[in-house]
Amino acid sequence: MKEKQPAVYILASRVKGTLYIGVTSDLVKRIWEHRNDVIEGFTQRYGVHVLVHYEQHASMEAAITREKQLKKWNRAWKLRLIEDRNPDWRDLWPEIIG
Repeated sequence: MKEKQPAVYILASRVKGTLYIGVTSDLVKRIWEHRNDVIEGFTQRYGVHVLVHYEQHASMEAAITREKQLKKWNRAWKLRLIEDRNPDWRDLWPEIIG
């Protein structure tokens, strides 16, 4: 994985559970923060810690545009996006840390 490349990510509380969509310039650091409840808010409150989808982008602008697009999608589309690449809802954390 290319370090510090802008990325959009989706976290889940469990298979087909609560979803959270975010954007970051440092995916490893940001997911670590979510997993360890470093940042107060939605993911901490609802236990949304499993990385189930991520996309890397060439620029932060492109990543933010994609994040906004995904946030407008209905739930069924989001579930399909996750399941197309990650049908078993594996935690992708090991994949991004190497």
